[in-house]
Amino acid sequence: MTRCAGLFNGRVNDSGRCNDLGLYRNKVLQFPVTMEVNVMQTSLHRILIAVFLVTIVAGCEKPVSFKKDIQPILINNCLQCHDGKGEGSVASGLNLQTYDSLMKGTKIGPVVVPGSAVSSTLYRVLTDQVDPKIHMPPQDEVSLAKGRGEPLTADQIKDFELWIDQGAKHN
Repeated sequence: MTRCAGLFNGRVNDSGRCNDLGLYRNKVLQFPVTMEVNVMQTSLHRILIAVFLVTIVAGCEKPVSFKKDIQPILINNCLQCHDGKGEGSVASGLNLQTYDSLMKGTKIGPVVVPGSAVSSTLYRVLTDQVDPKIHMPPQDEVSLAKGRGEPLTADQIKDFELWIDQGAKHN
């Protein structure tokens, strides 16, 4: 009995063809292999396109400036209590008058981890990821602070997130 050589050693049928995946006697058809390569290439192309699009979208984030974007929010919403002498500064040690004093943080330590908003206490306090008693600006009766402030807008909070994720630069 004649046998096929190639990927599989199958039997040859009456027409001279192998019974395994369209293999001919002593000759392997390239179609199944080419098809696998094309599928792999298509998948690779899709992955590369997805990575490219994610890179473009991520690069579209606006650069956030401390002086232009962050400091005005601090002045208008935070300095009333965190000016070095106010209730917030006395209680926590957090002074928000300057970039350097903000980066110094509280009596306990830094409140900004450059490059990681989710790891930064400042961002967590602004986004309700902490006990309501220390949420800032204080708005609820449960707050430990006596002063009250207007909540930051979603755009203002996003600016803090971007600024921190972009490295919390003094720009």
